[in-house]
Amino acid sequence: MDDAALRIAIVAPAWYPLPPRGYGGTELVVHLLHTELRRLGHDVTVFGAEGSAEGVTMLADAAWSHDLGGQAEAARQATYLARVYAAMSGQRFDVIHDHTGFEGLLLALQSKLAPIVVHTIHGELTESMRTFYKEVADHARLCAISLSQAASAPDIKLAGIVHNAVELPAAPPSVTHERYIIEVARIIPDKGQHLAIQVAQRSGRKLILAGKVERSEEGMRYFEEQVEPYLSPTVEYYPNVAGAQKARLISRAAAGIFPLQWAEPFGLAMVECMVAGTPVLALRTGSTPELIEEGVTGFLAEDADDLVEGANRLDQIDRVRCGTVARERFSPRHMAERYVAVYRRGSVEVEVFPSRDGPEAAALSSRRAVPTP
Repeated sequence: MDDAALRIAIVAPAWYPLPPRGYGGTELVVHLLHTELRRLGHDVTVFGAEGSAEGVTMLADAAWSHDLGGQAEAARQATYLARVYAAMSGQRFDVIHDHTGFEGLLLALQSKLAPIVVHTIHGELTESMRTFYKEVADHARLCAISLSQAASAPDIKLAGIVHNAVELPAAPPSVTHERYIIEVARIIPDKGQHLAIQVAQRSGRKLILAGKVERSEEGMRYFEEQVEPYLSPTVEYYPNVAGAQKARLISRAAAGIFPLQWAEPFGLAMVECMVAGTPVLALRTGSTPELIEEGVTGFLAEDADDLVEGANRLDQIDRVRCGTVARERFSPRHMAERYVAVYRRGSVEVEVFPSRDGPEAAALSSRRAVPTP
């Protein structure tokens, strides 16, 4: 495929508008991608949820966001996808880029509306999902969002590994900050807020927890037993933050803290901290070793003791350099250009970053994207 402008259809998830007004990490990534692709001169048609910004065909009702994770989720998803492909009927695209999940990928392949179907894997690769992706890998260009995610499914043929982007702050990284640390994440055991509280107490720092409580029995119990009893002037909780308030809290923090209890495929909130010049303290799990450059954009830790040590070393981080390095690596332009390489060439080379060392690095860097149809 030559360098001519591409006609691209992007199918966003059905649950939150583009851009989201709070929670909605995948929707933020899709918003940044379609905006940047248009800046690069491509003809982009985007489908998403009600309440989206100009330039999005809105086919999912806003009220459906309440059904995410509930009994009605599958039916809402099917309704949205039916509307999307009805709207595309009779049109032709060079590329369909699906961000919705296996149902959307299957419909994109069966629609025959584009010779190239690209699908970004945004979530955890469970056994059932790995089995599905292996079945369709010869017909779609599959993209992982991190080396860690790709390593969890070495038998799936990938077209590329493309890190997510975040919105870059207009202001330069600030060298001034307050002493508090912040965790921006849903309140669930996997995010480890109980450890963040321990680290803040042991390092003598105030902690701000910003994120909604997961409305499951487990999530509510975790908040009531592991978080709420510790709320005080030194442990503050913000149910949901967005926009200018979120940017202000992040940029003024001494650090973001992410004591994750699972192998998260990609940490958008970590990157949002780093591009603001706010270093990150995180346990070495999932994608954290490839997102954080040790001593430059934060510190990696093996346990709570290491996190406390990192909190006591934050003055070693050059916040301007932290922000500059992160903005180069996680800009919307960089993400869009890598996806264009997948659209045109069928593959994009794996990026290996400085925090990767030892046997894990060798295993991950050997994972190379292969050309796909």
